Amino acid sequence: MHEGMINMDQAAILSKVDHTLLSVDSTWDDIKSICDDGITYKTASVCIPPSFVKAAADYVSGRVPICTVIGFPNGYATTAVKCFEAEDAVNNGADEIDMVINIGWLKEKKYDFILDEINQVKAACQNRILKVIIETCLLTDEEKIEMCKIISQSQADYIKTSTGFSTGGATKEDVALFARHISPSKKIKAAGGIASLKDAEDFVNLGAERLGTSRIVKIIKE
Repeated sequence: MHEGMINMDQAAILSKVDHTLLSVDSTWDDIKSICDDGITYKTASVCIPPSFVKAAADYVSGRVPICTVIGFPNGYATTAVKCFEAEDAVNNGADEIDMVINIGWLKEKKYDFILDEINQVKAACQNRILKVIIETCLLTDEEKIEMCKIISQSQADYIKTSTGFSTGGATKEDVALFARHISPSKKIKAAGGIASLKDAEDFVNLGAERLGTSRIVKIIKE
């Protein structure tokens, strides 16, 4: 489908999509294709591995924001390493950073550690958007609510459901739970398993401001 044929509903959805390719076997040709699609379909960003950020930022020349991931996908790197990753990504041209929390700390109720780490990473982002991945599929509802509280207190911009690399992705129940418990000043990103335009619409209607997915652009192209 050509750009001029996108209807308003699809354009509105695309404007919330972080068009994502994080496969470990991604090549530069794959990344360029994602960037081209992000530009053509006016997605919110393209979300790509850190090693491609510099080349992609040069390639797109500001035509689409570049998002990347740190502490990904397991979240158990040290805070110093996450901060270095974030600073390196920003220096390479990243506009947005998606970080993974230390899930073990959450299980141990080390809430102050998590809050401090998020704020240190946000500082390393140098005013770029920071989204915090909590990996909902590994958490209890109580833990998800606790993370809503922590992120509400933090300097981060978004709470994000999933990496897409664990046992499950975004669910509508989790996004609805976030919407009930997150501060109005923070935003929600649903990621992992968003497979149709109906899924995308449902997540947006539940309160998601961003959608991490590779499939929506593919569906609209087809």
